[in-house]
Amino acid sequence: MIMFYSTKHLKAIYPAILIFTAIAFMMSSCVDQKQIAYFQKGSQDHDTITVAQAFVPKIQTGDILSISVGSLNPMASSFFNPYSTMPVASDNPTGGNTGGGGAPAAISQPAAPGFLVDSAGIIEIPLIGSIKVSGLSTSQLRVILKKRLVTYLKEPTVNVRFLNYKISIMGEVARPSVYVIPNEQITLPEALSMAGDLTIFGKRDNVLVIREHDGKKEFGHVNLNSRELYSSPYYYLHSNDVIYVEPGKGRIAQTDKTYQILPIILSALSFIAIIFSYSHIKL
Repeated sequence: MIMFYSTKHLKAIYPAILIFTAIAFMMSSCVDQKQIAYFQKGSQDHDTITVAQAFVPKIQTGDILSISVGSLNPMASSFFNPYSTMPVASDNPTGGNTGGGGAPAAISQPAAPGFLVDSAGIIEIPLIGSIKVSGLSTSQLRVILKKRLVTYLKEPTVNVRFLNYKISIMGEVARPSVYVIPNEQITLPEALSMAGDLTIFGKRDNVLVIREHDGKKEFGHVNLNSRELYSSPYYYLHSNDVIYVEPGKGRIAQTDKTYQILPIILSALSFIAIIFSYSHIKL
């Protein structure tokens, strides 16, 4: 059965259809404020929270160490410093990858050679010889070296640093990249801030942290909307951690062809509504 509508009916129907479609489109792509606010207070939360214990990195196979030795006799100390320079954190975009839109990503300049921890967990130091370092912290290794160096130097001082302490940040952040951490300790909020924060499309309630432990990969999920982040085992990041920020529905909507052509459809409907509004043709 074919129904006939007057121009008056069409004037009433088409604006309603357009408004309904436009509202549905906007609601599907908008982001709730609660989804993007960090560290929200839950019903059971207090104004203070226990923070996860600070992570102390241990030396592992494949690590590259910078070991600098000093004493009252600089000439004598130089025998123990074959690698006298260290890498410096840089924002120079010519030094490596850059973030989107040409923004520089914080990376490191080419690393100076250091002491590579071999597959047996050992390093070789001039005059001192072989030292088993795997499983030690840098402060523990510093104590061991000072004890060995008193044979050769007066009042020796030792500084031990990681040259390849790095994390990778991927996904919906302003500057995804690999970041070298010079102070060997960083939290998840600090790392994300260094990467320029999450974009408006990043899912804050399900940030993935991939961590290698005992030859296995751990997949941890962190909710940045909650204050419980501070007590999470993934609050302090480890060397070689990978942080991935998943895109939300807004980003998916931007790349979905349906959402891309919907404005065209709305424009076409608007045009048809205008034509019928000024036409005396009855369907």
